[in-house]
Amino acid sequence: MDDSGEDYGNYSYDYYLEYGDMEELKVDHRQKEAIHIISVVIYVISFVLGLIGNATVIWVTGCKSKRTVNSVWLLNLALADFVFVLFLPFYIDYILRDFHWDFGVAMCKMNSFVSVMNMYASVLFLTALSVDRYVSLVHQNWCRRWRTVARAWFTSACVWLTAAIMSCPTLIFRDTVRLHDKVICFNNFHAQDGQSAATRHILLVSIRTTVGFLLPFSAICVTGILLTLKVNQSWGSVRLSSFTKTVSAMILAFFLCWAPFHIFSLMELSIHSSLYLHNVLKMGFPLATSLGFFHSCINPVLYVLLGKKVRTILKRACLDITKSSLRELSQSVSATEMESLPGAPDAENRTPEEPVASSTL
Repeated sequence: MDDSGEDYGNYSYDYYLEYGDMEELKVDHRQKEAIHIISVVIYVISFVLGLIGNATVIWVTGCKSKRTVNSVWLLNLALADFVFVLFLPFYIDYILRDFHWDFGVAMCKMNSFVSVMNMYASVLFLTALSVDRYVSLVHQNWCRRWRTVARAWFTSACVWLTAAIMSCPTLIFRDTVRLHDKVICFNNFHAQDGQSAATRHILLVSIRTTVGFLLPFSAICVTGILLTLKVNQSWGSVRLSSFTKTVSAMILAFFLCWAPFHIFSLMELSIHSSLYLHNVLKMGFPLATSLGFFHSCINPVLYVLLGKKVRTILKRACLDITKSSLRELSQSVSATEMESLPGAPDAENRTPEEPVASSTL
């Protein structure tokens, strides 16, 4: 994330470094060590749960379930979140080294590009899933004709392309700078004056907040509310309770995880004018950023693992693995018992002419 908690020691723009009191910033950073530790813990939890949960979703939707439009959305969503969490170790290392970037400028750019791209992809696929769920239930006649797996894959390709284009500024502006005894990975807007840098920063944050939060959240809320009303009219209050909880959980998780990050991003635009605001951001930005990352491991639980069909597939797969393991163990024990019977040929003393049992099968 191009100006998230990974660089809240210096934030996103170099013109603040020119006017800031760096000695005061260093003291403030040491006072916030507890916040950094909490952020690292959340990152580690997100990494472990995100790998396991999204890998499970990829396996189920890609290998064990029938290819449908819903499975295409879920598969791409899980892929986006899976790649997203793969780069978390770089952020963890960055914080543990007291915000010292030790991987070079090329990796600084690539790490931010991949993280931002998959942030956009995850949010956009989440939106596509919510909108498609509404359309498939409300406009069934239209869906029978136009809602196909091929079109879902085409839309998915467009989502990935859009996410990549939206993330290109990180390849341009992301840079490293040596500050005292540390190397910082930050946004260098390559401007001759602070006003130009601030303008570029405001533009990027505005686009990211609009495309990465406001529009998706609005779409999820509107479709969720309309679908809840449709369910109430069609099936009554018996099913409304359970369905409302699911929709509410999806909206609430999306909002709680991403709203703090985007709020702090907007607050960051005025950081150079207020030392108090700077201290507030240094306290809150690490946790807000870690919450955004944490959303990638919540998605599998909310959108797939709570589904009855997926639970059935997972139970069947676990049973198959257990049966296979028990069968192999039983065969191994039987073979050992046969070799220990009196008169059985000794494997060590068997001559080349003595055939091994079942060797011709």
